[in-house]
Amino acid sequence: MTTPSFENVAVMGAGAVGCYFGAMLARAGAQVRLIGRPALVDAVARDGLRFEGIDFKGRIALSATTDPAGVAGAGLVLFSVKSPDTEAAARAIAPHLAPGAVVLSLQNGVDNVERLRAQIANVVVPAVVYVAAEIPAPGVIRHNGRGDLVIGTLGPPQADDALMARLAAYLAGASIPTRISDNVEGELWWKLILNCAYNAVSALGRSRYGPMMAMPEIRQVMTEAVREIIALAKAKGVRVAAGNLLDGAGLGARPSDGDRLPQRLRGARVRCARIAGAGQSHTLRAGEAVGAGADFVMATVGRNKPPGPAFGRPDDKLSALRRSRAKDGRRLHSEAAQCATLIAPYRLPARAERS
Repeated sequence: MTTPSFENVAVMGAGAVGCYFGAMLARAGAQVRLIGRPALVDAVARDGLRFEGIDFKGRIALSATTDPAGVAGAGLVLFSVKSPDTEAAARAIAPHLAPGAVVLSLQNGVDNVERLRAQIANVVVPAVVYVAAEIPAPGVIRHNGRGDLVIGTLGPPQADDALMARLAAYLAGASIPTRISDNVEGELWWKLILNCAYNAVSALGRSRYGPMMAMPEIRQVMTEAVREIIALAKAKGVRVAAGNLLDGAGLGARPSDGDRLPQRLRGARVRCARIAGAGQSHTLRAGEAVGAGADFVMATVGRNKPPGPAFGRPDDKLSALRRSRAKDGRRLHSEAAQCATLIAPYRLPARAERS
């Protein structure tokens, strides 16, 4: 089957990630359609997409719609909806996908490709995404760092080497560095490990990554989360492409995110809940017990009762931290220290890692 031209691109789920990569392709000459929320569509129709980057600032002409049928005719579909919306979004675009169109999954998580393939017949390529981008206002994409992808084959082969090489070269030609991995599953799990280690604690303590990493108690909680997810990956037969994340070099400041703070506590906590939910689901399927990391994350977001009657209502503690900061101007690293003290009694004993 002939693959339609990659120069015709649709972005299903035009949030920060989708808008950034769609904008980069449009800057390189592709015809790009964003599929997103009404506020974005209205702003783009009126003013185009405003790009605020490190090396470039300006308006980019592209089209936008709220209709999933906007994928029609595209040879390349960037699929960047949130993981819980994967099935619904895939079903919405399935009747409109061109035969031979390639769907590139730009999503966090380790099972989105499997869920996508259950809904559509097209080739689905997994990508591990490394970009710091945000949408400060509808129709504005702000790029803060990185912007590279790792792609590869996952599960039953769909894309041959020639197609993967062509896709990587096309993306690289739009200033999107793209590496082809022979272990993209392990790379996806590595990203999951990083997210589990950093995001829950960052959301609970409202701490930037840099100050957070200076706290030994925080590092201990993060190490336990890393140890658990690595053990889970091994139990599932995944070759984790992470090196040793348990040493000081592995659990250091994340690239481009060393001074990051979740923009909205609620949003960060929801993301942590979804990550933890995926981890728990895989844990149950693998017959593993959920240990310190997942229990901590689930307790943090209030999705699960933790192993202690006093933990109870994390929102009350978060409110107390916010009030204390407003009252006496305590710095973010002080909140992280309080966070570490708060959660310390509820950490479960470390579990032996499976060989």
